[in-house]
Amino acid sequence: MLETLNETILRLATLDRDVISIAALSLRVSLAAVGIGLLIGVPLGALVAVARFPGRAAAVAMLNAFMGLPPVVVGLFIYLLLSRSGPLGAAGLLFTPSAMVVAQAVLATPLIAALTRQIVADSEAQLGPQLRSLGLSAARRSAVVIYDVRFSLVTVALAAFGRLISEIGAVLVVGGNIDGYTRTMTTAISLETQKGDLSLALALGFVLIGLVVAVNAAAAGLRGYAARAYGAA
Repeated sequence: MLETLNETILRLATLDRDVISIAALSLRVSLAAVGIGLLIGVPLGALVAVARFPGRAAAVAMLNAFMGLPPVVVGLFIYLLLSRSGPLGAAGLLFTPSAMVVAQAVLATPLIAALTRQIVADSEAQLGPQLRSLGLSAARRSAVVIYDVRFSLVTVALAAFGRLISEIGAVLVVGGNIDGYTRTMTTAISLETQKGDLSLALALGFVLIGLVVAVNAAAAGLRGYAARAYGAA
């Protein structure tokens, strides 16, 4: 155990190439997926919160339900779409980082949309009457409220990133865990533990824990800053 810990510390202290490359790929994939999720999920969640339309209650229930999509099932559906016999097989994306981004974006979008809807709905309860009195459309009201809750939406992005960076099921199914190409921190930890390379697994585990702690600290700091900013206003 002591020898393994010493090797782990040495890997981290010397910025081991395997650790850095695997961590960098994980960051690129998760950040890209969060970006796509924000572009789709924030406007979608805000519109569901602000607009009034038939079936709105069902849409809200669906968003909340999709927050808990099983990653392995999402990976399976993306695999079927991108496989050679699937409708998108000609694109050749299966077992590439792009496929991993798509799978994680599918996981991130409903989570971001559902959290955005709740945040925007709470703010719209106060701003809604005034905005409606100005004759603004639902889309314009959504844009105004999104700007008003921008700090809270940053914490939504951080929450989505925290979930994706530690996800293993979807990226394993569609990425294939190919060494030097689609191997992320979570898939590498699983593989290296089975192979007996515990120092690499632990080093990646420490990096992953550090990222999750940093994300939570950033979210807490933003919440505090937003509370002070709104309190001063």
